[in-house]
Amino acid sequence: MSTEIVTAKEKGMAQCKMCHLVFQYKPEHANYCPRCDSFVEQRINESIQKCWAWTICSMIAAIPANTFPIMTVLYFGKGQPDTILSGIILLLKFGMYPIAAIVFIASFIVPLAKIGGLFYLLYSLKYRTNLTKQQRTDLYRYIELLGKWSMLDVFVVSLMVTLVEIGNVIEINAGAGATAFGIMVVLTMFAAHSFDPRLLWDQEKPESQATKEEKSI
Repeated sequence: MSTEIVTAKEKGMAQCKMCHLVFQYKPEHANYCPRCDSFVEQRINESIQKCWAWTICSMIAAIPANTFPIMTVLYFGKGQPDTILSGIILLLKFGMYPIAAIVFIASFIVPLAKIGGLFYLLYSLKYRTNLTKQQRTDLYRYIELLGKWSMLDVFVVSLMVTLVEIGNVIEINAGAGATAFGIMVVLTMFAAHSFDPRLLWDQEKPESQATKEEKSI
């Protein structure tokens, strides 16, 4: 029994991203879903190139986001500009351990892990690595999961604003790093959205099959 994986594209099929209907795809003209009339492509056009571009841009944006002052925390009128890491240390000094933990995870770990994951995923597609197709798919799912945690930043901001409104003890002012950080988050969202996970299974041939054919030549 053959264990070769056959994709829907190889069978001339396509799936609508809106209603998930699978139907016969005709590459000679534009295809629209018979159910919801949405435009359907078998693969996102130039997905790898777009994802590379967004990922590299997000890596560039990560430099000022982590080196420029992201905020100035004034405690009884005194304070100085802080980057993400120094701001976390400052929050720890003030005893705000839960907020410091959330900021560290949402503003440092999650964005860098997402950028690193996208870079390695794209690298593994361009160059032969030890990752299997299933492992690449799992990596993509982890990246998608990390993207959902980016919304923690909104929660952090709301908590900080609440602290200011309640006690008037701490004043928080955004710095240039906050703008760069926002740009970085948006760019990583574009990078993840532009990547077509179906490409993970669009490899030419399994390595074992290719080896057998080479030996038979």
